[in-house]
Amino acid sequence: MTRLPSRLAATAICLLPAAAFAQPQGNVGLYSDVTIEGAILEPEPIAVSDDAELAGLIRVPEGFSVAVAGREMGNIRMLATHGDHVYATRRTEADVIRFDDEDGDGTYEGFTVVAARPGMHGIAIHEDTVYLATVNEVYTAPIAADGTFGELTRIIDDLPDGGQHPNRTLAIGPDGMLYISAGSTCNACAETNPESATMLRAKPDGSSRTIFATGLRNTIGFGWEPNTGRLYGADHGIDWLGDNEQQEEFNLVEQGKQYGWPYVYDFSRLNPQDNPPEGITLEQWAEMSEEPALGYTAHAAPMQMTFYTGDAFPEEYRGDAFVAMRGSWNRRPPSGYEISRIDFNAEGEPVTWDHFAEGFLIEGEDGGYGFLSRLAGITQTSDGDLLVADDF
Repeated sequence: MTRLPSRLAATAICLLPAAAFAQPQGNVGLYSDVTIEGAILEPEPIAVSDDAELAGLIRVPEGFSVAVAGREMGNIRMLATHGDHVYATRRTEADVIRFDDEDGDGTYEGFTVVAARPGMHGIAIHEDTVYLATVNEVYTAPIAADGTFGELTRIIDDLPDGGQHPNRTLAIGPDGMLYISAGSTCNACAETNPESATMLRAKPDGSSRTIFATGLRNTIGFGWEPNTGRLYGADHGIDWLGDNEQQEEFNLVEQGKQYGWPYVYDFSRLNPQDNPPEGITLEQWAEMSEEPALGYTAHAAPMQMTFYTGDAFPEEYRGDAFVAMRGSWNRRPPSGYEISRIDFNAEGEPVTWDHFAEGFLIEGEDGGYGFLSRLAGITQTSDGDLLVADDF
């Protein structure tokens, strides 16, 4: 099979101390008597300075290749493209950068800061306009021919406070509307702001904001299946339900539907630590909730998602979704630390959620674990490669 390109963008990885230990935790709800044991296991970062060696550690299907596209990019989170320009938000540095490829060889020698605001995270590009999200705000700016951004205009200033999940993501849908994912403020709780743990929808100027769907704990990665135009999102499961619960969810997100959190998770399983509003049983809440289309290994932490529409990959990959999985801290053994693939059939329906690029997680001979990268952003470049960002 012809070797087809797939590039990886990685920052320099520094070695930091980390701990690995098990911690039992008991949770007893009003109508429950349950003991749950969970684990804290944080793999240690592993530094690999040689690009070829690093790329060689990543396992991809036959016919694909991996290369390091850039280093020392900082805390790069979400990715977006506009023509040949590639952008990344940086949460720690509170800015947006454009990757610089001066000689056009597909690798990035450096970057240029094109915007800055505290809490910068979400990025979406529609035609020649960029949309940027912080915890509480959404900005727009025109994109110039050289890839720089014009003056930022704030169109929303009152998104719900972030709490445990402050990292907003956003996109313009096929209907021309602006969609914003607002994660929950907590692991599992009754929210006081109805816009928390939801998918929001507004006009492109930020006006007429409504709640599109509820019960979504933290759907960072979402997008529209190219053939049907249906909205799908990868939701983070609840922590502290055990090593193998909650599965990460891949949901068909539809207007007016609710997706279970915090009282019901994955396939109609009841959360023992929380109870629905008075007068509603857990079983009734489950009946009111949509089940996921697919589930994935618990605690794998799905981040940005992109539907593949290019020509570089084989035909069977076109229309499939790829998700950057940042990796677990609440599971033994660890999960995630990979790129996963959701395979869609000819009718535009998801049929499997499986591994695509592995090797970022390494098990030592002593039973310990290390990681090469914690993946965050993923996007398709103009030449049909996948570009994935390591935020660590």
